[in-house]
Amino acid sequence: MADNTQNINIPVQKPVVGEKPAGNHQPGGGIKKVSAGNQTKEKKKEPKRKMKAKDVPFIIILTVMAAMFIAPILLVIMNSFKAKNYLGTEPFAFPNAQSFVGFDNYIEGAQKIGFFPAFLTSVFITVFAVLLIVLCTSMCAWFIVRVKKWYSKLLYLLCAFSMIVPFQMVMYPMSQIAAQLHLNNMVGIIFVYLGFGAGLAVFMFVGFVKSVPLEIEEAAMIDGCGALRTYFLVVFPILKPTAITVAILDAMWIWNDYLLPYLLLNATDTKTLPMAIQYLRGGYGSIDMANMMAMIVLSIIPIVVFYLICQKYIIKGIVAGAVKG
Repeated sequence: MADNTQNINIPVQKPVVGEKPAGNHQPGGGIKKVSAGNQTKEKKKEPKRKMKAKDVPFIIILTVMAAMFIAPILLVIMNSFKAKNYLGTEPFAFPNAQSFVGFDNYIEGAQKIGFFPAFLTSVFITVFAVLLIVLCTSMCAWFIVRVKKWYSKLLYLLCAFSMIVPFQMVMYPMSQIAAQLHLNNMVGIIFVYLGFGAGLAVFMFVGFVKSVPLEIEEAAMIDGCGALRTYFLVVFPILKPTAITVAILDAMWIWNDYLLPYLLLNATDTKTLPMAIQYLRGGYGSIDMANMMAMIVLSIIPIVVFYLICQKYIIKGIVAGAVKG
């Protein structure tokens, strides 16, 4: 039998010099393997967002606002290193060889106002007031959310209502009641701060407690935990972001507060830092401005450092307390 098979020559296309093979083929004829990691990296490589013309006015406005907030602080720091007779003539100038006095204003001001006793008083009141506010308001919020009774809703409404009542409306009767209850001292003022700080703190904690699954608490109770153990071992660790946020906001408020300590504390025996700095104002309108600015700088350093360390928790806690509820 004759062989009818014909030899068919199939032309092979040769790659052009300098041209890359199409697709995933390698130059040797194999197929290039593309891993998932490489695909992920390729997807992540996105072009950077370029600044558009419409963003320029927004950036300018933010820059001006930032300068408006920073300028007073910079002005106080600059003048705290100047001699007293230069504050009136060159308030906006940087210290030079003639006006610079080093830390003399800080040393003199600290001696005049009794800085360290006032500092310790402020630390004592701030620390224990913040701890009491965080502990009591978080437990109150847990009770409001878990106890479905009419009085729990009423308690929540009272806490929310307290946020809209201005302090000036209640400061006189509050000072009279605090004096009758013997709360006009370092320990008593802590409980007064609890009353004024409870509204916002309960409002924030309630929103976060609503997001805590009830099954977690039920599992803890099945394991033998009582109400207090369930709260401290299960619930409170989950409330950490909101607790830190409440602590930061209340610490900044209590540390810088002047009016409430002025109304309740005996200025001759117990003074906080804002009260002590205020006493640099002499009689007949005279003000020791150089020493006052130096003491203001010293008083804001602790709270600024505390804020910078914990600032990342503020937005996280506020969003968690407001959105999750």
